[in-house]
Amino acid sequence: MTKETARRARGGDPSRPRDIYAETTAKIIAELEAGRFPWVQPWNANACHGPAPALPMNALTHRHYSGINVLYLWGAAITGGYASQHWLTFKQALEAGGNVRKGEKGTTVVYADRFVPEAEKTRAAQTGEDARAVPFLKTYTVFAVEQCEGLRPGLVVEPVALPEREIVPHAEALIAATGADFRIGGSEAFYAPGPDFIRVPPQPAFRDQINYYRTCFHELGHWTGHAKRLDRKLTTGRGGKDYAREELVAEMTTAFVCASLGIVPTVRHADYIGGWLGVLREDNRAIFRAASQASKAADYILAFDPREADADAQAERIAA
Repeated sequence: MTKETARRARGGDPSRPRDIYAETTAKIIAELEAGRFPWVQPWNANACHGPAPALPMNALTHRHYSGINVLYLWGAAITGGYASQHWLTFKQALEAGGNVRKGEKGTTVVYADRFVPEAEKTRAAQTGEDARAVPFLKTYTVFAVEQCEGLRPGLVVEPVALPEREIVPHAEALIAATGADFRIGGSEAFYAPGPDFIRVPPQPAFRDQINYYRTCFHELGHWTGHAKRLDRKLTTGRGGKDYAREELVAEMTTAFVCASLGIVPTVRHADYIGGWLGVLREDNRAIFRAASQASKAADYILAFDPREADADAQAERIAA
């Protein structure tokens, strides 16, 4: 007897499928209403106990999680007090020579996939047209490496913390490597999509100079949306839903890039919260789209990282 059959036999109502979009959006809205930013919350954690600034990664495959999963796993790391951003499925923990500790609760992440319904296959066969696939989300469960035991040595190597200083050389190198037209000066930071340039105030003008980099990567987030790059819907007019959506993408792009570089800026000012809440309340898939677009934007920027190019060149020399 299936669980559903048993439930009906007891007179219970049939279970409803989970609405992952609605659940996630409700959580993000609650965080924003409380004045918290889910995409920067890990950076406010106590340095001794909170997670290091980094993108969540699968400890076995070394692939980074992206999109909405970054927010899921950052939130889980804060709640659980995990110092690492490395995660494993139950099966992967066994493959790594260990296991998930008894009683540990995992974190749900999602995977976008598509399938073709039987009715659509039939229609396509009758009409000779291509069958249309339907997108859907799969869920699976991962565990932080701190929730596991017996894992083989060397599975997780944490990044070395940056020294305390105002100039971050590898951030400077990445900004330069993008080739973006940066114009330093003035009292405002913005990206002008028409002439395709970025303007930011000089670094000494920032109260916390580390936020110069946050600002640069925020504007680079907008820069990726130009028609000749990732081609998002950019707007120069403040206010409105399109503006709020793009600012949400740029904010998460900033968080993802800074995490990848080990940079710890302070929390972004809250002047966009009202617009974000309006967008999220109206569309429970908006946060998924924004997180996905932010991951693509961050990947676009980080592809210019000279350190990655050096590592690839070194790997080629070793292979030769």
